[in-house]
Amino acid sequence: MAASTPTPAAVSTASPPRPAVPDVRAQLQELVDSTVHWFQAYWLQIIIAGVIAAAIVTGLYALRRLGQRLCRTGNPRGAWLTVAGRVVTKTTNYFIVMTAIKVVDNYAQTPPALDKLVTFLFTIAAVLQGAIWAREFILGTIEHKTASEHFQGETIINAMGLIRLLVSVVVFAVAAVVLLDNLGVNVTGLVAGLGVGGIAIGLAAQGIFADLFAALAIIFDRPFSKGDQISFGTSTGTIEAIGLKSTRIRAYTGEQRIISNKSLLDMEILNVSKRDHIRLPFTIGVAYETPPETLARIPAILQQLVEEAGGTAARAGFETFGPSSLDFALLVDVPGADWSVAHPLRDRLLVSIMKRFAAEGISIPYPTQTTYTAAPNGELIMPYPDAPRIERPVTQRG
Repeated sequence: MAASTPTPAAVSTASPPRPAVPDVRAQLQELVDSTVHWFQAYWLQIIIAGVIAAAIVTGLYALRRLGQRLCRTGNPRGAWLTVAGRVVTKTTNYFIVMTAIKVVDNYAQTPPALDKLVTFLFTIAAVLQGAIWAREFILGTIEHKTASEHFQGETIINAMGLIRLLVSVVVFAVAAVVLLDNLGVNVTGLVAGLGVGGIAIGLAAQGIFADLFAALAIIFDRPFSKGDQISFGTSTGTIEAIGLKSTRIRAYTGEQRIISNKSLLDMEILNVSKRDHIRLPFTIGVAYETPPETLARIPAILQQLVEEAGGTAARAGFETFGPSSLDFALLVDVPGADWSVAHPLRDRLLVSIMKRFAAEGISIPYPTQTTYTAAPNGELIMPYPDAPRIERPVTQRG
């Protein structure tokens, strides 16, 4: 009889044991039992902690009422006291209660299970309350920046509506990530997903966002405001409106120019309205035949005439040897930025210079030029005709 061949051991296909599902009912029962035991053992500390917590709640409510009073004292909406009042007013009841409980938690000898629950609830309250405070502070800062400027009407209302939405989304998204991370959730994938989504949205609407952020830069940096006269590129005009995407500028020739905020900020902008003085340049030529003594007195004469006209001579002196005259440079500074003052002063100064030069015998020559030519034999040809010859009569001798 043939020997039987040993068969390989059967491979076990049973699935690994599943982790035990926590018994919620048992945990709740444990929490109740530990809480009852805690009340029985530490009733005095619990009463004292309750009194302290009630005092903390009362103080926080009083602080919130103070914030409401600051908002109603008649301060402008963008004032810092109003901003602080708005931030304090946004303190929630949930945060006030959880703060009081968390402060007295250790003193009351809270059992581990209940302490863990208090920490969990306080973490949620603190993160959400921090997001609310941050949003109100950011919005209040933006309003403070725009309150003293001419960003009024529909433009700033639309801007603040969009800014409020963007700030709320960003702040609460960050708060959600922070909260999940504090609760032990792995947020690496969530942060990566938010980053990829933000990049995709930014690339799709980069033109709109570029103009929007340029508008925010105008609000915060304030290179100009409504009503200012500016020069940009080769154009000049007066700011009529600052929108979320473009700025409208009324040119001095009457046309309204509409230029995107990003393109405008990429240029060099000269804010004419912010100048503290107007400089008027003059170039005055006198004849080469003017005596040297008179030439030496001309700078003092010009400075005296400028002071009599109401300006300040920044420079008055000889400039260069011109083709037809000796040129003197005169730079006149007029205080302020009002051309309605500078233009009449310039006119008065020009008339006074003409009168004084006429009285002093100083000539302002016309641009002249004399051309000399030569004959083929090299003889100089005068620019005027030769005088006719006069023939003398010949006398006959007898």
